[in-house]
Amino acid sequence: MYRTALRNVLAHKGRLLMTALAVMLGTAFVAGTMVFSDTFGKAMRDNNSKSYSDVSVQVVDRSADSSRRRTEGGNETLDDAAVQKLAALPGSAGARGVVSGFTGVSDKKGDLIGQFWAAKGANFAPGQNGADPRYPMAEGRGPQNAKEIALDRKTADKAGYKVGDTVRVGATGPVVDAKLTGIFTTDDPVANSGGTLTLFDRATAQQLLLQPGRYSSVVLTAKPGTSQDDLLAQVEQKLGDNSQFDIETGAQLKADEEAMITKGTDSLRTMLLVFAGISLFVGIFIIANTFTMLVAQRTKELALLRAIGASRKQVTRSVLIEALAIGTVSAAAGLLAGIGIGAGLQSLMGSLNENMPSGSLVIKPMTIAVTVLVGVLVTVLSALLPARRAARIAPVAAMSSGDQPATQKSLLIRNTIGSLLAAGGLALIGYGASTGDDSGRMPVGLGAFLALIGVFVLLPLLSRPVVALVGPLLRLVGGTPGRLAQQNAVRNPRRTAATAAALTIGLTLVTGLTVIGSSISGALDRTLTSSVKADYLVSTANGMSLSPQIPAQIAKAPGVAASSPMSSAYWALNGSSQEVTGLDPAVFDQLLKVKLTSGSTASLAQGQVLVDADVAKKAGVTAGGTVTLSYPDRTSSTYTVGGVYEKGGVVGSVVLANSEIAKHEPHPRTPDVLVKGANGATDALKQSLKDATGSNPVIKVKSMQEVRDDFSQTITFALNMMYGLLAMSVLVAILGVINTLAMSVFERKREIGMLRAIGLDRRGIKRMVRLESVVISLFGAGIGLLLGCFIAWAINGTLESSLAGLTTVLPYGQLALFLVLAGLVGLVAAIWPARRASKLDILESIKTD
Repeated sequence: MYRTALRNVLAHKGRLLMTALAVMLGTAFVAGTMVFSDTFGKAMRDNNSKSYSDVSVQVVDRSADSSRRRTEGGNETLDDAAVQKLAALPGSAGARGVVSGFTGVSDKKGDLIGQFWAAKGANFAPGQNGADPRYPMAEGRGPQNAKEIALDRKTADKAGYKVGDTVRVGATGPVVDAKLTGIFTTDDPVANSGGTLTLFDRATAQQLLLQPGRYSSVVLTAKPGTSQDDLLAQVEQKLGDNSQFDIETGAQLKADEEAMITKGTDSLRTMLLVFAGISLFVGIFIIANTFTMLVAQRTKELALLRAIGASRKQVTRSVLIEALAIGTVSAAAGLLAGIGIGAGLQSLMGSLNENMPSGSLVIKPMTIAVTVLVGVLVTVLSALLPARRAARIAPVAAMSSGDQPATQKSLLIRNTIGSLLAAGGLALIGYGASTGDDSGRMPVGLGAFLALIGVFVLLPLLSRPVVALVGPLLRLVGGTPGRLAQQNAVRNPRRTAATAAALTIGLTLVTGLTVIGSSISGALDRTLTSSVKADYLVSTANGMSLSPQIPAQIAKAPGVAASSPMSSAYWALNGSSQEVTGLDPAVFDQLLKVKLTSGSTASLAQGQVLVDADVAKKAGVTAGGTVTLSYPDRTSSTYTVGGVYEKGGVVGSVVLANSEIAKHEPHPRTPDVLVKGANGATDALKQSLKDATGSNPVIKVKSMQEVRDDFSQTITFALNMMYGLLAMSVLVAILGVINTLAMSVFERKREIGMLRAIGLDRRGIKRMVRLESVVISLFGAGIGLLLGCFIAWAINGTLESSLAGLTTVLPYGQLALFLVLAGLVGLVAAIWPARRASKLDILESIKTD
């Protein structure tokens, strides 16, 4: 039986080719994901291995963030006195104060170099020899005053700067036009990962990035013979019980960094493996379909084996051995292909960011074991039901030929199970959508899975009426071949369903993502259009707070009719934390439009508060009522509600005048400034605003249309990435269509020979196979389209609480395009099977047994 199984693999290697390719592609995705994530993770860890090589203990002041907010009275800060105090510890060989914060560097065109999240500024701290060991100068010297800076080598080379050039740098406020006095090398991960690192002298760094005389952290070096833990204990004893500081050893910092890198690469691996799992899930249908057809085509052969004494277990085992052989070979090929995919992904990352860390490929034994195990298990488990079906072939079938049709009982049981699964899944989806918040996401997810499985089980039942609907069109387009194509598509509904299921999965996911993306994009667009009257939005590239002088400079810019900073704070309203938005009451109605259900926006000028409908409902208040706002300093005030507005728009749940917020937040976070132009949004006004902000490379001036375009581009990028990851499963689905058609042609050799004998020419045979392929593809795609739209509607329902105004938007043009592409997939998949069918010899086909 073993020899028979292996001979069958070799005898049917052409028919099993597409199955092997499907397994290979799925396992290649798995192997490639593991190789890439392991390689990337190791490169990142190696890149960060020297980050804390000179750190024994680090003390970080948590309050010293880039908000430039002063600590409350009585709290200790990291200043020169603190540095000297720490340097004097018995186990300390030295201590240095470190200032760090966001700093953008402009290129010669005035644009920000690199990405805003990888732009850092720090202080140059020279020793007695005038050098800073952290930043050895390759050219020139370190900065010595406010008009001098130094840049890392990669940034200088990228922008073409040389020592002596004038470079524009900026944080969230005033820009600095400074002379480049030095270019340094560093092992700092920010610079090595493609970011920018700018050095200032100590006083300038403190002034621009923090506060005069203050450090964001202090780094200590231990004396020989003093361990990091001993020095840590000394520091903790010296600073006392001060929750304001984070104190850690260099070893712990390095371990934390590696853990963060590992968590990030694990998240990336998980996401990629999800899509690899989708490809393998699609492959299951192809494998099961292939072995089902092989068993049907070998009915007489298997019956003869039973007749000469083979037991049912032996027949089952022979089919599973075939699957094992195919799975093993395909998984091995997938492993090799996966190594290539891993190398390709690494090269892609390098091309997207030339400074991304790289290294030699990491191929762990676990990767090899998982890839082979997954390939073999998926193949063998997919072949299990066909193997059991083969074992039930009676010996008497050796005297007949042809497929043994499924019994009505089996179809009844299948349809009953499918109906229950689909109904339960749809009910869960509907329930989850009705919740209107994130509590419904779990029911929607579970319901989507059950509904998908239920629809798969019901596909044979659905195939007959759906294909029958397009019958008149097929006859109109294809004539006799079209009618034959319709009959072939419904002749074996199980086979049609198994072939279409692969495309159904892909189209369900693609459609769902597209509808969700269009719905979110539409909601954001409507929000901006309906709630913002301003012409421009001035903000920082990284979302940080603008410096206090920027709004005043903008207000004085030529062409500005009205402007207001949008400050924000998180306070408690009647005990519940809420985002409070601050605006200038004098120009509120010129810049924003809120839909009031009661009250007036004029109440803001009277020191009253506006709240949205949800907050008003929870607090049980209307216009004229009162609410209590509690501040971070544990004081509180009672405010009169001046108006209630509909939820949504760019403002938060609570709106106050900026002057009211400033009473309790001396330096409130102000990430945006709204601007209304005297003549609308003009190029002259945009340039005027840029000039007012000092042409700071990190401050962006955007029209409302540009803001909308940015949202759309972000969503489009996310969708394109998802489409790329789903491309593998769609490719596997195409292989499934090709495989099924090719095997179907072989199975119908006699029928095709008879059609040729009674006058159907080769062109008609090709048309018949192509139309059959298109019908199956469109059937699978149509079901996926409907299911994807329904699941997207439900997911949108769970997002309503976090995105006001969200409604389900069906992008009919894109959905129609998906159907057209599915039809093209059917045409492409039928090319080889159709050519093969048209070239069959008439006499040889007719005498086929």
